[in-house]
Amino acid sequence: MTKPMRTLLKLEEVGIFLLSIILFNQLDYAWWVFPACLLLPDISMIGYVMNPRTGAWIYNFFHHKLVAIITFSIGLWLNESVITLAGIILLGHSAMDRMFGIGLKYKDRFTHTHLSRTDTKF
Repeated sequence: MTKPMRTLLKLEEVGIFLLSIILFNQLDYAWWVFPACLLLPDISMIGYVMNPRTGAWIYNFFHHKLVAIITFSIGLWLNESVITLAGIILLGHSAMDRMFGIGLKYKDRFTHTHLSRTDTKF
């Protein structure tokens, strides 16, 4: 991937992350809830305790933006702010990860993502 393309994709993720902050501000939560919850989706890494294939599936599920959008939409539809918050957190977290070059995982190992492959093993 070329440097200009990498920069363009990171800017797109910055925009999505900022959108998640704007959406969060529409909810009736204290400001500190957003940063306090932002890393919660990484609990999904626990799947790697079983094996890389299961770990990648669970991790990718909780880091997929469609899951975030569906969760957010269900929260709006049901008028449940906790579910809406969960969707916003999933969206913001996924965008933040991709801003830092952390992508969805392949099943062979934790460090092999759709954005990069490192030689270190987890």
